[in-house]
Amino acid sequence: MKNVFVEGIQGAGKSTLVNGICEAVPEIKVCREGDYSPVELAWCARMTEAEYEEVLRKYPALREDIIEHTVRENGYCIVMYTQIRTEQREFYEELETYEIYNGRKPLSKIKEIVFSRYESFRENGYLFECAFFQNLVEDMILFHLMSDEEIMDFYREFYEKVDNEQFLLLYLYSEDIPKNIQIIRKERCDEEGREAWFRIMMEYFLNSPYAQKNGYSTEADLIAHFKHRQQLELTIIRDVLGEKSVVLPSKGYDIKEIVKLI
Repeated sequence: MKNVFVEGIQGAGKSTLVNGICEAVPEIKVCREGDYSPVELAWCARMTEAEYEEVLRKYPALREDIIEHTVRENGYCIVMYTQIRTEQREFYEELETYEIYNGRKPLSKIKEIVFSRYESFRENGYLFECAFFQNLVEDMILFHLMSDEEIMDFYREFYEKVDNEQFLLLYLYSEDIPKNIQIIRKERCDEEGREAWFRIMMEYFLNSPYAQKNGYSTEADLIAHFKHRQQLELTIIRDVLGEKSVVLPSKGYDIKEIVKLI
């Protein structure tokens, strides 16, 4: 069984596809965003033992939950902090500072961390959500201000670290990005009906060095960014991944045919 990577821009239906594959192939080992993953660290804190012990000391009421959601790896503690439930907002804010994306680490350090994880991963039968493109590409565009060609070069080097014999990337292509965003805005509201996801997404985008450098301030600017990112990712698929990837329409595919590929 292959290692399957599901990608696509926000609102393309990645979670729906992941759920469909899990239902059709129950033996596959799934890693969603925020889970501990052998290749990806998005939505997880990566800290030293000393930093970890300080967090345990600072949040005694959460100690058992923190320990339960921690994996030790090569001298570091990986904490799945978004899976811990608490009203202490400062806990999430502090643990977020230990993530590796969103400009928190220099590109050289990200390469060191991500490349080594992919190089050492030689298992199969995994299903990964947003582990190959989304967090890396967003970070490189929005926070490291890298050009398309620089990102292409990154992926040419990156793909050499991947066990591509077991690799299959499923990319959900969106033909109508504005419509998809409108749908996800309504789907991801909070309990009071406020568009929580969209507000957070806009803040994330508008506060990035990329948006500030280019004077971006509107929803149209965010849509333009998604269109650019999708086209860049499709170019990487064409020029780097080749036959190890399949591009699917975001809202129209046959799950039975996908299972045959796995």
